[in-house]
Amino acid sequence: MGHEFELTDVAEAGATPEQVWEAIATGPGVDSWFMGRTEVEGGTGGTIRGAFGAYRPEYRIHEWEPAEKLAYASETAPDGRRIAYEFLIEGRAGGSTVIRCVTSGFLPGDDWEDEFEAMTAGGAMFFRTLVEYVTHFAERVAVPVTAFGPPVGDWAEAWVRLGHALGLRTRPAEGDRVRVGHAGRAPRDGVVYAVNDQTAGVRTADAMYRFLRGFHGPMVASHHVFTPGADAEAEEQSWGEWLNRVFG
Repeated sequence: MGHEFELTDVAEAGATPEQVWEAIATGPGVDSWFMGRTEVEGGTGGTIRGAFGAYRPEYRIHEWEPAEKLAYASETAPDGRRIAYEFLIEGRAGGSTVIRCVTSGFLPGDDWEDEFEAMTAGGAMFFRTLVEYVTHFAERVAVPVTAFGPPVGDWAEAWVRLGHALGLRTRPAEGDRVRVGHAGRAPRDGVVYAVNDQTAGVRTADAMYRFLRGFHGPMVASHHVFTPGADAEAEEQSWGEWLNRVFG
């Protein structure tokens, strides 16, 4: 059967249009808020390539208007699967910017509901992280960190375990003050900046930590570390150990 979809996210960020463009239209910028690593060959007709675990998406750029509009889309697969993104950027007085992101496409099959739910929750977290990034870390470049924990059986319990690991009595809620630490790094004060049924995000002075419900799988760490000299491999090993300790 499949499902045609269109999702819209809109927010005002404390950044200039040029700073937002740098975040969405360059590889280092995207690496600082999205997932995994991204390469951008800019300009109309250019290519955006991603890498997140075994997932390797590729998109063709259809509209490239610096500091105003960026639109790109995947090729349509034989089963009809496709996805497209459109970013609109509008500067406001006082140096703020309204960011509008429209995500559209088609999910094939009779079991599209679970994938759509995961995509919707993940997309909301990624967009919120973009806003946090340009508001609090604009023009800084993060080291993206991706680590996978063990399979999770009871997700309600898993979110409570995460809360305990962050110094809370229950699962995280937006606005909670927490402490984030793992091997090799002293605990840091942070705030939970976004939560939904499948994700939780924490911002500290030098990082954004995101915990995602893996699709049919584990708790996933998808973090962005702004500490100068941070080593991605060491961070990923340390966070993998942390995930296994908390959720194993």
